[in-house]
Amino acid sequence: MLRSALNRVQNKWKSYRHRFVPWVVLNLSKNEKTLRQVTDRSKDKLVSDQEVSASLLQLFRVLLRSHGTDHGELRGAQSHLLGEETTEQHPCKEDAMLRSLGFCIARKPSTLPFAGTGVFVTKGCVPKGATVAMYPGTVYQAYEPILLQSIRNPFVFRCIDGVLIDGNDKGISKMVFKSCSGRDRMGPFMMSDTSWLTSSPQNPLAVGQYVNNCSNEYPANVCYQEFDVPIKFPIKLRQYLPNVNYSTEAQRPLRCVVLVSLRDITAGEELFSNYFTIVR
Repeated sequence: MLRSALNRVQNKWKSYRHRFVPWVVLNLSKNEKTLRQVTDRSKDKLVSDQEVSASLLQLFRVLLRSHGTDHGELRGAQSHLLGEETTEQHPCKEDAMLRSLGFCIARKPSTLPFAGTGVFVTKGCVPKGATVAMYPGTVYQAYEPILLQSIRNPFVFRCIDGVLIDGNDKGISKMVFKSCSGRDRMGPFMMSDTSWLTSSPQNPLAVGQYVNNCSNEYPANVCYQEFDVPIKFPIKLRQYLPNVNYSTEAQRPLRCVVLVSLRDITAGEELFSNYFTIVR
């Protein structure tokens, strides 16, 4: 009985640790390939913000044409007013991604032992320097409360400047995101996408929280890059952004985190990320 319980705890930890930041940090020294060093936040850019923005706009415009402007606005209004989750399937999203970016990604069981879910390239080829995924979730400034949401939560991502993104799609984290998203709505326009909380996100990039950390056996092929959404980002396309500020008092652009490819990645490969550290 006791042995069975211990085995369950051990298996749970093996899955949890691949996204548990303190464990990752303690194990970085075992393999320098798991760590990317930057001198300051401005150097944490494999590609420019303009390139990231262009990739997102390209995909979002294709998604908007595929779904239809009115459909997107009506869907957001209905789901908010009725308090329903958007679980409808979007068969066109893969085609939209393939046409606009040249590849598709999807969640599948990870090749890492006990790591649970991972993210794979399923179609096409990801070129080096491409925006491969987005890390969805509620954005907390360094001074904002996140204690309750962080308990037993392996999906809290910490940016270089202390900003936190809660990418958990369950429990209190899910409720907080939906509440903040409804709060920020402007008339018929949704300012964020809540469908990443379901099994079928309308933005196919919004699965970055399931990308596992690299290891000695599985070197990184993507890395995190912070991206602040420009104020001039089109209102009609904000419905595809999988992030929302926890507080309306945040006097700064919306923070997003994208994953950028470190090399060419072919269909069938799993995505593995590395962490950055600031060196002086």
